[in-house]
Amino acid sequence: MAKAMYAFSGDPITYGHLNIIQRAARAFDELIVGIGINPSKKYMFSLEERTTMAKKAVADLANVSVVSFKGLLVSYAYEQGIQVLVKGVRDSRDFDYEMLLYQAGESQKLGIDTHLLPARQDLIHVASSVVKSILIEQGDVHTYVPIHVQQALYERMLGQYVVGITGETGVGKSHIGRLFESWGKAHAVPVHHIELDHIANQILAELDDPVYRALRLKIAAEFGCEIVDSRGAIDKRALGEIVFKDPELLRRLNAIMDLPLSVRLKREMYGRRGIIAINAALIAESDMMYLCNNNIILVTAARDIQRDRLRQKQLTDKQIERRLHSQYSAEQKKERIAQKIREQNHGSLWLVDSSATVRKGLFAEVATGITYLPARPN
Repeated sequence: MAKAMYAFSGDPITYGHLNIIQRAARAFDELIVGIGINPSKKYMFSLEERTTMAKKAVADLANVSVVSFKGLLVSYAYEQGIQVLVKGVRDSRDFDYEMLLYQAGESQKLGIDTHLLPARQDLIHVASSVVKSILIEQGDVHTYVPIHVQQALYERMLGQYVVGITGETGVGKSHIGRLFESWGKAHAVPVHHIELDHIANQILAELDDPVYRALRLKIAAEFGCEIVDSRGAIDKRALGEIVFKDPELLRRLNAIMDLPLSVRLKREMYGRRGIIAINAALIAESDMMYLCNNNIILVTAARDIQRDRLRQKQLTDKQIERRLHSQYSAEQKKERIAQKIREQNHGSLWLVDSSATVRKGLFAEVATGITYLPARPN
């Protein structure tokens, strides 16, 4: 049986590593992924943590196993009966370095060969060091690493554990967010409740940066100048009257707002340590679950209570029905979230009925998902 080994530090494992692993797994009957220690490097994660993350990342590959090892790679390969080492190379510098390692390995005369795999063009820039340099400034790295790795990086580098709060309109998401903050104060755990709707209001009416001024002009051109008030701000209620009548118009508005909302959310998160609770109605249907690493509180409420709450916002029954039908139902949200958790083998879903007493211990249970922070909340 042809057996090969692909070894790297994995601090942390990235999609660049995973692409090499997937290709090597197709080429060999058995592939050993080795997570090792380079004495000249200082690691963010322990050897055990790096190995655990790698195991989770390759769990769906039947002929791939993950081990941790110490010492000279070729010696380990020799003792395990591995004849081939697989190396990924991104550029000429990687090639020159791997050639040096190959010659050093050959000097040990252990009969271990090396196969080089060039990085896929769209993954050449992906490296563990690049991921860290982006994330340290609250940048977006979900296209660089698996979601469970992103969570580990958020915790270890930024001191943040991110949870989403979602649900249909009028179910009491903000109420749950405030309860979470109160629980945090009672248990000396910083909990920051960030409402995406409030950020949207700032973008549509308050923020004076050039990109947001241009955005408001774009929305006015797209949906009509009558939604702009004398200050140049977008009247959100008037905009809602337009987009909630037509799913295509709502989709277009969400597409326009997606990037600025994401950028502004990162601004809100910057420098905050503790639990970050992102309150967003469209987490599931807008494929935004990566923002909270698939850890989501789904809030529901009895339909009559939900409608009463929306009437208190001066919405007519007709407007309420339009808004309810413009989003996924609670069941659709639940299935979408569960599907993503299954696909990515990571995340948690908590169901909360805000029309009843919120069960004791819910927020402590949410906080038990924290793994990579130095200390866990009680």
